[in-house]
Amino acid sequence: YDLMNDLMSGGLHRLWKRFALGRTALRPGDLALDVAGGTGDLSAGMARQVGAAGLVCHTDINREMLSRGRDRLIDRGLAKQVRFVIANAECLPFPDRSFDCVTIGFGLRNVTDKPAALAAMRRVLRPGGRLLVLEFSKPTLGALRPVYDVYSFSILPRLGSIVAGDAASYRYLAESIRKHPDQETLLGMMRDAGLEGCRYHNLSGGIVALHRG
Repeated sequence: YDLMNDLMSGGLHRLWKRFALGRTALRPGDLALDVAGGTGDLSAGMARQVGAAGLVCHTDINREMLSRGRDRLIDRGLAKQVRFVIANAECLPFPDRSFDCVTIGFGLRNVTDKPAALAAMRRVLRPGGRLLVLEFSKPTLGALRPVYDVYSFSILPRLGSIVAGDAASYRYLAESIRKHPDQETLLGMMRDAGLEGCRYHNLSGGIVALHRG
């Protein structure tokens, strides 16, 4: 999974996540939530930001993925300030106003009821807290779109087949990116969920966008 992330993005996913982490506004002692946290890159970064006095809840709906994330964070020496919870993004099992920052990195695209997930993440934010949504989006450069489509629908599944033995998952990835709301639509969905001060930053020509509110 991590190898494919590096290969299919040319390592850019690390820069995209670093950009997101630079906008958490977390301080030592804060509480953070990483929804659909996968193998834990954002959780690891936030754990360093909140320090030993803070806490990060690393969640995923997939038990095996959560276990992989836990192993990686233990290997990084960060497990003491991280809790691991199986959770559905649409109905988060946390009290209202629990967290200073909530992140979801490349996970909202896979959620069935996106408005419900955005509302749930807004619900668990403290007043003044911040939601960060890092996700594949729509390229803003017209000349980039046909090249990106060829890469997504032809090269990416082939790469998935060779490296991971799983072309189908990477065909799904391309299809889910195509169906995901574009930048302005997602911005409107965040506002509808009750978030304020919403904005987004296009990364790599809009291939990825960071939305925050």
